[in-house]
Amino acid sequence: MEKISQEKIVCTASELITKTGRTNISLNMIADELGITHGALYKHFNNKQELWEAVASQWFQTQILDHVTQTLSSRTPRPNTDAATELHDWLWAFVTAKKAANKADTQMFSLNTRYIDNNPLALRQVLQPACQHIDQLMAYHDPHFERAETILSAFSIFTLPNFKDTWEWPDYQPRFEAMWALIAPGV
Repeated sequence: MEKISQEKIVCTASELITKTGRTNISLNMIADELGITHGALYKHFNNKQELWEAVASQWFQTQILDHVTQTLSSRTPRPNTDAATELHDWLWAFVTAKKAANKADTQMFSLNTRYIDNNPLALRQVLQPACQHIDQLMAYHDPHFERAETILSAFSIFTLPNFKDTWEWPDYQPRFEAMWALIAPGV
C-alpha cells in the first residue's frame, strides 16, 4: 500500500473534483478513494478547512503562478528591459492566467474562491510566492513584502472572483493599462 501523505490526499481530492465535476466532495469520498478511514485524514490535516485550503492552494500554484512563469519564460527575450516593464508583463500574465483559470476549470475556481479568495489569511499565504517574485524583481528587499502586496492589491479587480464578470468586458486590457499607468510612477 502506498504511503499516505498530505500531497497524496490533496492530489486525490483534486482528482475527485475533476472526475465528478463537483466541488462538494466529502471527506469520506477522499478516504474511500485512498483506502483509509475518514479519521485517518485528520492525521494529515487538522480540519476540513485546512484540507480544502491545501487543495485550492495547490491548484492556484499550478494553474496560475506556474502558468505565469511558463508564459513569461516562453516569450522572446527582450534585452535591456527595465524592472518596471518586467513587472508590468508579470502582472499582465498573472491577471490573464487567473482569467483563463476561471474559464478552464470552473469547479476548482469555485473551490479556490470559497477557501482562498474569501479568506484573507489564506489568500495572503497563497500570494506569498507572487509577492516574493515582485519583491525580487523590483529589488525592494522588503522582509514583509508590503510594497509587493500593495501592487497586487491595486490589481484586485482583475483577480478577485467578485469581479470575474468584468473580466470579459471589451475594455479589460485598457482598464488594466489605466491601472498600470496610475501605479507605475510609484513602483
